Amino acid sequence: MLIIDSKDCENIDKALKKYKKKFEKAKVLVQLRERQSFTKPSIKRRAQVLKAVYKQQIASGKIES
Repeated sequence: MLIIDSKDCENIDKALKKYKKKFEKAKVLVQLRERQSFTKPSIKRRAQVLKAVYKQQIASGKIES
């Protein structure tokens, strides 16, 4: 549950902006999307390895982004 401390004289737009930032930092939507479908741990690991290989190739200059 997100709690936003707001002052009495604070504008509602500022309070909404604070709420949106806290909501993004909490990564609620990311968690919901992950829970929609199950991915096997081996597939997660494979994706991480491929991502690391890709980043390494970019750093070494083999792939231009």
